[in-house]
Amino acid sequence: MRRNFLKKLGLATLALTLSSSTLSANPQNWPKEVTFGVIPVAGTTSIKDTFGALANYLEKTLGVKVKLQSAGDYAGVITAMQHKHVDIAYFGPKSYVEAAKRAGAEAVATEIDAESGLPGYKGIIITKKGSGLKTLEDIKGKTWAFTDSNSTSGTLVPTVMFSKKGINPQNYFSKVLYSGGHEASILSVKAGKVDAASTNNLDYNRGLGKHWNENDFNIIWTSELIPGSPMTVRKDLPTSFKMAVKGAFLSLTDKKILGQMKIAGYASGDDSFYNPVRELIELKKSLKKKQ
Repeated sequence: MRRNFLKKLGLATLALTLSSSTLSANPQNWPKEVTFGVIPVAGTTSIKDTFGALANYLEKTLGVKVKLQSAGDYAGVITAMQHKHVDIAYFGPKSYVEAAKRAGAEAVATEIDAESGLPGYKGIIITKKGSGLKTLEDIKGKTWAFTDSNSTSGTLVPTVMFSKKGINPQNYFSKVLYSGGHEASILSVKAGKVDAASTNNLDYNRGLGKHWNENDFNIIWTSELIPGSPMTVRKDLPTSFKMAVKGAFLSLTDKKILGQMKIAGYASGDDSFYNPVRELIELKKSLKKKQ
């Protein structure tokens, strides 16, 4: 997985200009209004704070009204795109793979993490500072939170890691729950509602200084690099519109907007960029059969 992903990283490029020909290509067949769906990585207010300015940027750049919308779970955004209630969507890698299969989602750009400068991010496991829980061995018998079944860093990646170590979470922990989103998981650990949780460095960094601080947590495990979360469009939309959406993301350089999302920008990304995630999904299935 890592070799293939690094090869993709070497091919990914960041475009700094938006072609005027893209924006002028048959705009009469473009939708007059689009819905921008976002998986619930955070609460409703935080979603607006993080992605609201981006939605406004897309509206101004594309010249169409953009409505920002989230859902109660990851599957809700996938289903909304499947029924054409969502036109542009922000997914995690695993939820994108599901959306590509079920809802005709097409990846057009991938996030570049501000921390690493790469179009990828890392899964982490956190515990509360002062809890004395500093290793995976320490959290045995404790309470644990995944995020959503369609989350990559919140469920898929740690589940594969546990399986490789011969750990069955249902037996290893005293209680396993699903928080619904990364912000919810992080806040649950901070409040002492759960002892440990899986999340990622990107969503962790988005809440620093607002909802939590570095000295609130121990980071007891970090994954290898995961392909960055994609921005997607529905495949059945006009080609010229999809090209314009892609160009809008790739040309985004506004530091205030990027700063709100804790990213450095967007790199060009396509469906094949997420094949390593498909490999992880298959690995998870094979490991489960062996348990």
